[in-house]
Amino acid sequence: MTRVIHTGDTHIGYQQYHSPERRRDFLDAFEQVVEDAVSEDVDAVVHAGDLFHDRRPELRDLLGTLSALRRLEEADVPFLAIVGNHESTRGGQWLDLFENLGLAERLGREPRVVGDTAFYGLDHVPESRRDDLTYDFEPHDAAHAALVAHGLFTPFAHANWETETVLAESNVAFDAVLLGDNHAPGVEEVRDTWVTYCGSTERASTSEEPGRGYNIVAFDGEVDIRRKSLDTRPFRFVSVELKEGEGVERVREQVRQHDLTDAVVVVEVTGEGEPVTPASIEEFAAERGALIARVTDRRELETESSLDVTFADPDDAVRERVSDLGLSTAARDVDETIRASKTPDSKVREEVRSRVASLMDDGDLSAFESAEPSSDAGEGDGSEAGSETDADDPSEGDETADAVSAEESPPDEVAVETPAAAEDGRAATVGADADADATADTDMSADADAETDTDADPAADGEAGPDAESETERDATEPDAETNGQFTMEDF
Repeated sequence: MTRVIHTGDTHIGYQQYHSPERRRDFLDAFEQVVEDAVSEDVDAVVHAGDLFHDRRPELRDLLGTLSALRRLEEADVPFLAIVGNHESTRGGQWLDLFENLGLAERLGREPRVVGDTAFYGLDHVPESRRDDLTYDFEPHDAAHAALVAHGLFTPFAHANWETETVLAESNVAFDAVLLGDNHAPGVEEVRDTWVTYCGSTERASTSEEPGRGYNIVAFDGEVDIRRKSLDTRPFRFVSVELKEGEGVERVREQVRQHDLTDAVVVVEVTGEGEPVTPASIEEFAAERGALIARVTDRRELETESSLDVTFADPDDAVRERVSDLGLSTAARDVDETIRASKTPDSKVREEVRSRVASLMDDGDLSAFESAEPSSDAGEGDGSEAGSETDADDPSEGDETADAVSAEESPPDEVAVETPAAAEDGRAATVGADADADATADTDMSADADAETDTDADPAADGEAGPDAESETERDATEPDAETNGQFTMEDF
């Protein structure tokens, strides 16, 4: 039997709500997974991408991650991983560095056998490059096989990657597909193969209401998938519908009913009542011990034109508007560089010129083609439409999966027993354009409020990705070199 922890979307380095405490929370959640792996004596930790929230993680985040990985190494627990859209770069990946240090192994087209199971990897690949993929893997002689991949796969909500195609065109028959990118956990069966998302380990956006956790997957004749919850910082969700004549006192009354100690408090106001000043509610919550408080007034304010104002995350509103414009990949990258990245003001012009020149040098004119405007507010970068997909996926455009976890608040271990999938050639493999090493290049500095790849606005909602509270700020880039059979995206 082979028993592994399936985790992903840890988004280490995400300073949600611009809070140093929230930044530490994302690393703490990953450290909990590591400790569980050691105490539970699993055969391996399998990470399905987006270990980091940003493709340029800071030194403190790297050091914290190295310390956790050394803990696994000391316990002789392999760390097997792929590259997600948030962390991918055109050149070498941070995962490659960890591999060179002997602390991790990057999965690809060659099998990595653990116990009686062969594991393969498929890095995130932007949608525009998937037609070039050939799902050809090296053969194996293990009893079971599993594909680890990062993207929004069918039959889960807001998917743009056909799982059936992957399984049908693969030359390996997979018993399970272990996925990352959608922050909502879930299990489905496709072509007799179990397909599962582990969900994120911390709330990257306010849409990620259910508890966070990971999967424990056992291969023993059959595939058994169990859910394990993590002890993360409490979020208090307060929804107040104001009747005519009601106002700030009614909101305070509702907030007062919750234990706010060290919690992130998210207040949503609807109804026909009086105007409410968000700052007064946030201050009220802070006085009662809240770490962070954010207030969103969903009501339409009567002005010369009706506007839906979101006070909790102004960056979210900007990202949502940008997603509606149908901008090209290159234009979105320029927007991110100017508005949300870590680039100093004095270097913005040089950085923009460098990124555009890089696209031109690659001959990738598709990056300058207009994209389809977002038709779903919940799919945009930083939208607050409660979708549990990868909020800041720069490589996918603005798309967050509104896949609410089937398990509202998963107990410590909920068994999802799954019959074994027969090996009949229905698995998927990664062969992108021979061994192109290109995964989606995603600068997650915006905060997305979706449960798919992270929170776009660290200072506001923070449910999408580490540096952004919108769940899908996707910055597509192009494949580059042949490496490990993985597609990698350029680091703009």
